[in-house]
Amino acid sequence: MKSAVTWIVFLPAAAPFANSGFSSRVRNSWTTQHAVGAARRGSLGAQIVGVGSCVPDAELQNHHIAEFVETSDEWIAQRTGISKRRILSPTESLCDMATAAATKALESAQIDAEDLDLVLMATSSPDDLFGDATTVAARIGASAAVAFDLTAACSGFIFALVTGSQFLHSGTYATALVIGADALSRWVDWEDRNTCILFGDGAGAVVLKYDVDGGILGFDLKSNGLDQQYLRLAYAGVGRELNTSGNHLVCFGAYQSVTMNGREVYKFATREVPLILESALENAELTVNDVDWLLLHQANHRIMAVVADRLGLPSEKVLSTLSEHGNTSAGSIPLALDAAVKGNRVKAGDIIACAGFGAGLSWGAAIIRWDQHC
Repeated sequence: MKSAVTWIVFLPAAAPFANSGFSSRVRNSWTTQHAVGAARRGSLGAQIVGVGSCVPDAELQNHHIAEFVETSDEWIAQRTGISKRRILSPTESLCDMATAAATKALESAQIDAEDLDLVLMATSSPDDLFGDATTVAARIGASAAVAFDLTAACSGFIFALVTGSQFLHSGTYATALVIGADALSRWVDWEDRNTCILFGDGAGAVVLKYDVDGGILGFDLKSNGLDQQYLRLAYAGVGRELNTSGNHLVCFGAYQSVTMNGREVYKFATREVPLILESALENAELTVNDVDWLLLHQANHRIMAVVADRLGLPSEKVLSTLSEHGNTSAGSIPLALDAAVKGNRVKAGDIIACAGFGAGLSWGAAIIRWDQHC
């Protein structure tokens, strides 16, 4: 018996079919596959039913930073929109913050940790390089849940939200906890005024439950490693010779401080974020006119203003805690969401257009319909 052979033709995303020589059958197949792909980035059967957040007690204001680097409160505020940020003390951990945020989200959802099937933690600065999700799951008592970390820097929460929602949409799990948490104060160069003014520490979390009607209405995710050098926290291991006859060398692990080309990151964010939000809205079969709130990664007020303007959204529709918290990386979107919910700004049925962007480079968007139970 002859075995069946399937030939797969890989085509570029913008294949020039007009003169390609490919048959109409192949062209139609390619078009259909991309249409199906867009449909699959539409509504997911998951609803946010609880939200919580946590930041450290210690507050570092702009004037404090001006005491040890050449800057000023006015200079920082005008260029970034940040007035202060919270930073972990040497006796506090990222898991402490993440656990507190998760506990509050569970309380908001009125769900017991034992009922969780999945715990996802988006972070680029874990306490344990092997991952913190299992530690947080154990601390909150999520004994039945599988837990793992996801790393996508400042896009991490959006990537984790979509990942968790897909597990629910597929029927694999029924309830999930998605955490975004980072402590980049550990990884900045406190003598570099271009980066140390930006970052704060914080954590936010949401609880997802399966919902046939879906609360994640559409999404899109992208990355481009060719521009990775513009925002990095790079490995910087030191060579060490082992006492062997072969003079073997190994590396003693270490990392550099955060480095960033602010001009290039700004250009990237203001170019790509409006486009991916429009794509996610199209996948949700919505338009900008349907958006009640714009919730972006809290990186810089200028980026947020440009994105809103290019989408045609007024500043009054932009949710932000940037002034209070600074850039908390994967924690920024759920932190701002929790503040908006607690402040009674977001109402049941509101459409929230969310987007994260940052190192990788990576960027993603998700369109959320807010649930009445939160």
